[in-house]
Amino acid sequence: MRHLILGAALALMLPMSAQAQEAGDAAAGEKVFSACKACHNFEKNGVGPSLKGVYGEKAGEGHDGYSFSAALKNSGITWDEANLKEWLKDPKAKVPGTKMVYPGLKDDKKIADVIAYLKSKS
Repeated sequence: MRHLILGAALALMLPMSAQAQEAGDAAAGEKVFSACKACHNFEKNGVGPSLKGVYGEKAGEGHDGYSFSAALKNSGITWDEANLKEWLKDPKAKVPGTKMVYPGLKDDKKIADVIAYLKSKS
């Protein structure tokens, strides 16, 4: 009986462990984001738009003075967790015709960390 209870308790904890892994670490994300600083910051537009408040925002809107690609403007995307994950993994696959030249981040943990960092700045 003890093994049955222990097994059930462990089974209940597995989904929580997976969610914790997916949540991301904003401090680690800030370090990964350092590669993005060549084009993006949180104060003003540069080569890329400012990312201040990007989480929850519609793609291709806001950021006065930044010229977004027609593809991004017409994408209908809202920057939520799922869309950011796909975008950060492969921007050109997510929005063909985007002018963002970044090839993508392939490590799912680093993607989750960057998303946590972006959320902390929104």
